[in-house]
Amino acid sequence: LLGARVVHCTEAPADFVAEAKDECHFVNGSQRVRYLQRFSYNRQQVLHFDSDLGYYVADTEFGETDAEYWNSDEAYMAQKRAEVDRFCRYNYEIYEGFLEQRRLKPSVRVYASKSEDPKKPHRLTCNVNGFYPYGISVRWFKNGQEDPGVVSSELLQNGDWTAQIMVLLSTTIEHGDIFICEVEHISLDQPIRQEWRLEASESARSKMVTGVVGFVLGGIFIVIGLVIYLKNKKGARQFNNCEPEEANFMN
Repeated sequence: LLGARVVHCTEAPADFVAEAKDECHFVNGSQRVRYLQRFSYNRQQVLHFDSDLGYYVADTEFGETDAEYWNSDEAYMAQKRAEVDRFCRYNYEIYEGFLEQRRLKPSVRVYASKSEDPKKPHRLTCNVNGFYPYGISVRWFKNGQEDPGVVSSELLQNGDWTAQIMVLLSTTIEHGDIFICEVEHISLDQPIRQEWRLEASESARSKMVTGVVGFVLGGIFIVIGLVIYLKNKKGARQFNNCEPEEANFMN
């Protein structure tokens, strides 16, 4: 006969998440390398290994048992200390040409929109796109002075190893104001300085549209007037040619 074993189980909590992450930190290429291994439970780090220390450290009471167990295993600890060379430096040599030497220049676009702040009704956006590596500096200048009142979006990855970022400036704009978005990046020999001014954008565009509309309407009225004039002139000529002949009542 086969016996049956009854096991009483409890449901795991709905937010149960365990995570292990290995990190390599490089200074001056691969001259100085630091290896970290992190263990987290429900987004809280409970245990980590630091190659600078050479052993595991419990970050919470939950990780104390594992830290003591692994630290007591000399063979295992020797293997973890060797990860600096086996894991970090080994992969650095593989990806160095792609990650370290790759340089992609950013493109910069500046445009204006309305702001919700009544004291600063205008918003200028500097969109920087397509750059690699990800370290970048974006600053706004108004009439030659840096304006610190900017809001920056998070760095957005494009999915092709490039990234983009938007830096917004809420301000007041008067005729004659000159705004410059300055971008510094390791791929550039000198910073990109994208200029924006009211005369060169909204005002000039409005004047151009008004001029074009006026020119078109003027041309239409001239053509209509010319057609009416020619019709009237032709009608008058036909009327003159149709005058009746004088009757000779003397005969």
